[in-house]
Amino acid sequence: MSKTLEPPVTLDVLPVRPAPRLLSAAGIAAGPLFLVAGLAQGLTRDGFDFARNALSQLSLGTSGWIQVTVFLLTGLLVIGGAIAIRQQLRDRPGGTWAPRLLGVFGASFLLAGAFRADPGAGFPAGTPEDRVASLSAHGTVHMLAGMVGYLALCAAFLVLARHFGARQQRGWALAARLLPVGVVAGFAASATSVAAFTAGAGLGLLGLSVVTARLTLPAYR
Repeated sequence: MSKTLEPPVTLDVLPVRPAPRLLSAAGIAAGPLFLVAGLAQGLTRDGFDFARNALSQLSLGTSGWIQVTVFLLTGLLVIGGAIAIRQQLRDRPGGTWAPRLLGVFGASFLLAGAFRADPGAGFPAGTPEDRVASLSAHGTVHMLAGMVGYLALCAAFLVLARHFGARQQRGWALAARLLPVGVVAGFAASATSVAAFTAGAGLGLLGLSVVTARLTLPAYR
């Protein structure tokens, strides 16, 4: 009796699990929401200067609750996007660690919202013009949350580069490798330029939105 051998199942023919649209939309919206809200507040808050002040400082003052809310909402949206990516990439390269790392990134926004940045560089209005010389306890937690969160985001991009590479999507794989370079470069320049820090953080957020759209929208499937 002859026996027919079945060809091995490859990653490319595994059934794709659709990501829930709401979670996908949450992950895509996180970056634009945070940046648009920060831009709008920075243009209208007395004493705020994009060249000297970080968006985190918008959590201070009488209207600071707005930015605190933005931090918390952004964190929840990022976590929602991470869940969507997990469901989309399960059993595929990057499907385990990328969502976990993005979950850490989302959690860092929740911590940053709970522990506010320190005042300084003239904000809130009436604060001395000098930059913060030493961090308070809540300022330290805020800074560490952002540092750990963005390191996790950079690591997630590198993990996703492996996923794109396995699917022969070389352009996306290259972009996923270059995004961490831009983020780290912006953070490295933060000692001399707050605007560079903001640009690096913004690049990471917008890059995540684009990558989330690529991974979870129906066109991808």
